[in-house]
Amino acid sequence: MAVDPKISVESVSKRYAGTQGPIRALSEVSFAVQPEEFVCVVGPSGCGKTTLFRIIAGLEEASSGTIYLGDEPVDGPTTDMGVVFQEYLLFPWRTVRGNVAFGLEEQGVGKDERERRSREMIDLVGLSGFEDAYPKSLSGGMKQRVAIARALAVDPKILLMDEPFGAVDAQTRERLHDEILEIWQETRKTILFVTHDVSEAVTLADRVVVMGTNPGHIREIVEVDLPRPRERTDDVFAEHEERIRALIGE
Repeated sequence: MAVDPKISVESVSKRYAGTQGPIRALSEVSFAVQPEEFVCVVGPSGCGKTTLFRIIAGLEEASSGTIYLGDEPVDGPTTDMGVVFQEYLLFPWRTVRGNVAFGLEEQGVGKDERERRSREMIDLVGLSGFEDAYPKSLSGGMKQRVAIARALAVDPKILLMDEPFGAVDAQTRERLHDEILEIWQETRKTILFVTHDVSEAVTLADRVVVMGTNPGHIREIVEVDLPRPRERTDDVFAEHEERIRALIGE
């Protein structure tokens, strides 16, 4: 029996007004993400990855085409989609607990349930013991884990991540890869993850959506049929990397 996609991108195009005429940022982008799937989007600078992400998240309107969450069109931000950006966007005056609980407060969730859910998410991202810490005292990796916990606290149907590990050092990034995969396997959330890092995409994804430029479009969708955990020194891992890099370079 066929399973309905968790999110569908159908013929999405985006045009901006330019001084010398319209600028086409995206052209006829279509793909779907299945329930519990981990999909990465990669492509060269200027291919419209972030524009596409913002349209999917309901933060920007497409010029044409439609985004569906299940069978409902996306026409603006919704708590059904948890969003994590490269910038942590934490409230500096709130503790870890306060930041994680923010979305639940906005939804009017009662205090006891807020505290239970926040505690559960803080434990899930490995920050137990830091509930009362403020963002200024946290490392970059810890701040991003708070942002992930905040996005998950409202129990979204899908987690959208836009280069979430781009601002941390390589060692922290590898650790966060392990952690996001553990979180994904434990929560079985559907994840759409935008990155410019091909190795990151092959490490994380079930499938990689490879975009091209002028205007932004899909070159190919590459299935990463490797068991996890994945080793970057593995020959098949390298073959996937080379394939995707070749597509980006074409």
